[in-house]
Amino acid sequence: MSRFTLAQVKEETYKAKDAWWTVFLVDPLAGRLVVWTANRTNITPNQLTLGAGVLGLLSAICFAAPIWAGDLGWAWLLAGALLFHLSFVLDCMDGKIARLKGTGSVFGSWVDFVFDRIRFFGCVMALLIGQWLVTGNAAYLIVAPVVVFFDLLRYLNGSQVAKTRKTMKQALAVASGDTERLRAEATDPDVSDPEDDEMSDAPANADTPARQGLYQRVRAFLLQHRVRPHLFSGIEFEMFLCVVAPVTVLVAFFTPLNSLIIPVAVFSVLALAFFEVVLVGRLYKESQRFEARRRQLAAATPTGTDSGS
Repeated sequence: MSRFTLAQVKEETYKAKDAWWTVFLVDPLAGRLVVWTANRTNITPNQLTLGAGVLGLLSAICFAAPIWAGDLGWAWLLAGALLFHLSFVLDCMDGKIARLKGTGSVFGSWVDFVFDRIRFFGCVMALLIGQWLVTGNAAYLIVAPVVVFFDLLRYLNGSQVAKTRKTMKQALAVASGDTERLRAEATDPDVSDPEDDEMSDAPANADTPARQGLYQRVRAFLLQHRVRPHLFSGIEFEMFLCVVAPVTVLVAFFTPLNSLIIPVAVFSVLALAFFEVVLVGRLYKESQRFEARRRQLAAATPTGTDSGS
């Protein structure tokens, strides 16, 4: 059996840019677990996806448990938060194992996507509805559909942004006759990542020097650590709602508050909405550069030869 190393796992499975939650709170554990799993077991990516689903189910049960757990409800919320985080670790491991061993499949990607959505929806509904039943606070019922709406919105927006960005890149490649670029973009899975802002910050003219403002310096610092400048993506949205929010039940031990679940949920929705607006704004600016570049290419393309006398 091949012996995989942590360095190999990092080289072959880590994304060049990822969510800060994944980079700092998941990959350090997931990478080492991938080394052990790949070297000592024959566990498949789909089995890891199933395991992540089981942990997600247990997390949802823990979030609902305060309904009948009485004074120990806080402990169940902490357990649910831990299980949700661990389920995400397994969810990250399945993709890493697939890339490392070359055992991924189209159906496996579909299973991973569907399980992700079911896990998050089940856990966040168990948490919010469970807390409504425990506290009688109707705010939980108001927040629940808002959270689900924004989760759906980010998926719809993300897919459309990715589709539009890919269409523009391909159109420019066709107009410039760059077949190598077309081939590369057709096979690169991250070329249309909706949360990748690399294209948006490219200067419109190759002779224009890159800006060196505060944002560019912060962006460069984040990228040095593999962190996407898109700081509140779907991953942070899910983790704040299903990990950070339930952990805030600990404030009940030293404040009159039961928890900060509602404030964390409101913050998560606002932060996600802000970065989605930023994403759309970047797409708009990118589309303006696309139109200008397309006109430039069209003007440079000869339409025919002049007739001689």
